[in-house]
Amino acid sequence: MTKVIGWLYEKECSYFRVINGRMHRSSMDRFFHVWTHLGGATATITTAVLLLLLLPMHLKSWGIVCMLSLIVSHIPVAISKKMYPRQRPYVSLPDTNIGENPLKDHSFPSGHTTAIFSIVTPLILLNPFLGMFLIIVALLVAISRMYLGLHYPSDVLAGMILGISSSFFSLFLVNAFIMPFFF
Repeated sequence: MTKVIGWLYEKECSYFRVINGRMHRSSMDRFFHVWTHLGGATATITTAVLLLLLLPMHLKSWGIVCMLSLIVSHIPVAISKKMYPRQRPYVSLPDTNIGENPLKDHSFPSGHTTAIFSIVTPLILLNPFLGMFLIIVALLVAISRMYLGLHYPSDVLAGMILGISSSFFSLFLVNAFIMPFFF
């Protein structure tokens, strides 16, 4: 089992090095620095609140799903960061390219990736045409976390799974318990 884990870690590090090292260009630094903030607390909370407030009444439940999904998704993120105190790649891997003000908390899972996927997944379900654009936005946020040296690929993958799962769970809760009473 230890050999398998070691092998998986080496593969993950090699994928990380492709995105953080070989793909790294000074011309792309600003691009990914901007994109990464779309998964941050300010952008995702603002987006969820605006959806809740601005969507027409017949789509208001989707705004509720987005807000609930964002809230629900961060419970396992907070728990996982405490239970699995994984060092960030820039701490563990030499020659990692990092941006300004690297984060000090733990790496697993990626909170930015979780947040962006928890917001875009309900919108993709609501409007698949818009979803083509939104999935690209979410994937760019996920890639930016590795590009900036803040997360391993498994951190990002776990964030994607948490964000998508929380969206489906929130959609179920809204359809089962809120829609029948208010809409």
